[in-house]
Amino acid sequence: MSALPRDSLEDSLADTRQAVADMLDQRNPHFSLPQPFYNDSRLFALDMHHVFEKQWVFAGMSCEIPAKGNFFKLEIGSNSIIVVRGAENRIQAFHNVCRHRGSRLCLKDKGKVAKLVCPYHQWTYELDGRLLFAGSDMGTDFDMSAYGLKPVAVKSAGGFVFINLSDDPEPIDDFLVSLEHYLSPYEMDNVKVAVESNIVERANWKLVIENNRECYHCNGAHPELLNSLIEFDDTDDPRSTGEYRDLVARKQADWTACEVPWQLARFGKRNRLTRTPLIDGIVSMTMDGKPGCNKLMGHMPNADMGSLRILHLPNSWNHFMGDHAVVFRVLPLGPQETLVTTKWLVHKDAVEGVDYDPERLRQVWDATNDQDRRLAEENQLGINSLAYQPGPYSTTYEFGVIDFVDWYSETLRANLGVDQPATLQVAAR
Repeated sequence: MSALPRDSLEDSLADTRQAVADMLDQRNPHFSLPQPFYNDSRLFALDMHHVFEKQWVFAGMSCEIPAKGNFFKLEIGSNSIIVVRGAENRIQAFHNVCRHRGSRLCLKDKGKVAKLVCPYHQWTYELDGRLLFAGSDMGTDFDMSAYGLKPVAVKSAGGFVFINLSDDPEPIDDFLVSLEHYLSPYEMDNVKVAVESNIVERANWKLVIENNRECYHCNGAHPELLNSLIEFDDTDDPRSTGEYRDLVARKQADWTACEVPWQLARFGKRNRLTRTPLIDGIVSMTMDGKPGCNKLMGHMPNADMGSLRILHLPNSWNHFMGDHAVVFRVLPLGPQETLVTTKWLVHKDAVEGVDYDPERLRQVWDATNDQDRRLAEENQLGINSLAYQPGPYSTTYEFGVIDFVDWYSETLRANLGVDQPATLQVAAR
């Protein structure tokens, strides 16, 4: 991208950046954020520029592009991105923008192509982004090597594909090594997407994530989910009982015996992995608690493997069980609109109608997603009111929300380019 649009954005948001920095410096860390963080268009622009355009964002699963020429598309704010598998099994990502006059290249959400061809004037690109054809009318001195597609940083591990729009992406390799380790029993090269849903929630993306980071609301909102899920995943949680701790000890011994990773792993407040039991006697997140797919994932010894929970901020949470997995992706569409994509994964050899029923597989999370949508939308409407002011989080039950809001606040504040007040600088030394 040229410097002018970015510089113009920075200039237009200069006053906003200072105001946002002031609000972040003055916020109560155990309270929800001030109103503009949830509904202001200028602050949303800062979120996109300083969070989603600078952080590693979960894009999709490598199993969605299993062969050369397979691609999928996603939108990060005004940036359309293509993720494609090219030669030598290499996954690459590019801005979905023709270098001729800026038209989008890929119009479909996913597909398979031999080359990337602009539908406007048929400029043609190799799968590695090189310009191959621009027509004879560009003149004899036209240098095609100078007009390849603009690349996007991409990394993959454990079947997950992450992209980063920054020119200088921050390190993420430590998390990816652990992600690969925790998902190795699932043999992620041997999975497929069985079914997918996309819903638009009329709520700010942070409200969607906040809602996910606590189960304080679950007992009153998610009867289907609580048929299988325990509301917490830590024996130190105040809700933990002796019965729960015994269940955890028994399951962890089972997982250790079959060499399936389960230990809690944290990478700051951004990434978290842990395997936790489902309700005793329940083996999967289905309405009856029985396997949703008869063909187990990878080399799982049985379906009763609890749930491997994976968190990646700013936009993903996931559940991996013995028989199937559920992965979630959050993409902001506007200050008060968010796309939530859910994908159910099964073994690639599982046969629909024989090994699994898509409707049964998705029943629990379809219900839960719709319930969460309504909660987030009502939350948004309340926040839009003149009566709203930041309210206190429960340090007992909403510690995950506190961690997320802290991570978000620290990430945004660090990228605003506004110096902290001198008193805060002194205090930090």
